[in-house]
Amino acid sequence: MTGHAKADHGPTARPGPTDATAPSTALSAGRRARELADLRGRSTPVDLIVIGGGITGAGIALDAASRGLETVLLEAHDLAFGTSRWSSKLAHGGLRYLATGNVAIARRSAVERGIMLERTAPHLVRPLAQVVPVYRDTPPVGAVLPGLGFVAGTVLSRLAGTHADRLPGARVLGPRRVAEYVPGVRRDGLRFGHLNWDCQLVDDARLVTAVARTAAGHGARVITRARVLESSGTRVTVRDELGAGGAGGGAGGGPGAGGAARSDDDDEFTLSARAVVSATGVWAGQTTPGVRVRPSRGTHLVLDAAALGHPVGALTVPVPGETNRFCFAIPAEFGRLHVGLTDVDAPGPVPDVPESTEAEIDFLLDVVNRALEVRLTRDDVLGTFAGLRPLVDSGDGDTADLSRDHALRTSDNGLVTITGGKLTEYRLMAEQVVDLVAGRAGLPAGPCRTADLPLVGAPGHPVAAVAATSAGLLPASLVARYGQEAGTVVAASLLDRPLEAVAEGLDVTRAEFSYAVTHEGALTVDDVLDRRSRIGLVATDRAAAEPVARQALAAGRAAAD
Repeated sequence: MTGHAKADHGPTARPGPTDATAPSTALSAGRRARELADLRGRSTPVDLIVIGGGITGAGIALDAASRGLETVLLEAHDLAFGTSRWSSKLAHGGLRYLATGNVAIARRSAVERGIMLERTAPHLVRPLAQVVPVYRDTPPVGAVLPGLGFVAGTVLSRLAGTHADRLPGARVLGPRRVAEYVPGVRRDGLRFGHLNWDCQLVDDARLVTAVARTAAGHGARVITRARVLESSGTRVTVRDELGAGGAGGGAGGGPGAGGAARSDDDDEFTLSARAVVSATGVWAGQTTPGVRVRPSRGTHLVLDAAALGHPVGALTVPVPGETNRFCFAIPAEFGRLHVGLTDVDAPGPVPDVPESTEAEIDFLLDVVNRALEVRLTRDDVLGTFAGLRPLVDSGDGDTADLSRDHALRTSDNGLVTITGGKLTEYRLMAEQVVDLVAGRAGLPAGPCRTADLPLVGAPGHPVAAVAATSAGLLPASLVARYGQEAGTVVAASLLDRPLEAVAEGLDVTRAEFSYAVTHEGALTVDDVLDRRSRIGLVATDRAAAEPVARQALAAGRAAAD
């Protein structure tokens, strides 16, 4: 990581909005149109423009807006369109970095994990049991090393301020207890298991949406389908991808996917700022001169949880021949399991939606099958997803060995770029970026507040929640995804039968699809199915739920007319 300067906050920081005057946290097509029109007609610079609507860009927008800076976030597609929705959905303490001696990343990860778990997003971050089974034929090093790593992780958690009542410590389990956590584990030759507790996100894309909405509640303008064509440290040229000829409710790739071929000058405008930050992740190497990113593809499989007996913890299996690499099967929403993770060099053009390879699917099945009573086959795979990690390129070597640290670069034209890093550290990365640009540009930024700033849905967020009793008994899955907002989701529904499932076998309500449109900025069917919910990970689920997604979009348009 390059050095960063603490902000000289210069003049008195602008006061943030009071509860009475705070903007709404709701993102919608109507709000987008109004704010885009305001920006088109603007003749004075805003304080900060953030390019990119992934977790890093959303985090920067929240940090800046909560410090009183006038902030605009511009995203070419949709929130969480890129890598931020393809993660393993973990907020983890960085155990693998301890194994490689990178104590700094591991410690930062443990601190940031504790902040989310205990203060900013306890409704989106949950403790997760991880179990490593040890067999009679497990080599001595393989039998001992995971336990030592787990103990070191526990010590790190305590040093980071996370108490045992929130995240229990590592321990050794007997064979029976191992099977209670993972009923599908192979029993033959099972000696014991190592148990560790880490954290799991309810959903990575939902975290991005919550951060972006919280930023909007502090006055940030969050504009999706706004492609930045040119950028410098003080100016961007933007094209509205929903302008003339743009689609507003289609499926397929959405309007952003085909927008690059359009040439209607009326959809383009220039916006000035006192500082501009690029947080485009894996695309940074294509958009910022001098920044070298080496994409690494990580593939996951989606399975029915019944294949492993509906485990209550993550089965963690060492990769043969490696000392600090594992594959895992993690319980996920909708009665699914996510099996991952590969780490494969992915040179060449960066695709909008990466695809898993046959070799990666076979690799994951082979590794996890080593610890299963009944072997998984291709027939058990309901779907796959893959993401590209934006690793900072340091030369030769396997991508698995490249640093997961983040880097800040300033181009000759003044554009600040941040890339690399880990999802768990998004808040810290954002703080460092805003400190840097506020100091250089003399922005009137107050001190960073995000370590104690609850996201929408978290206890302590100022947006009033509708009591659950006002909407009847709420489904546990709804509360798990929305926290304190769950009652509001139902009360605000534009669809009838709000608590009815969007499709048989899916614990997502019609109210959630409506809320995606009215409060979470969903503009297309893909936004609803692939990013506000993760139903789209399995093709059959997607097809079953698509009619209700279309109904929600139509209801949103009708309400706006």
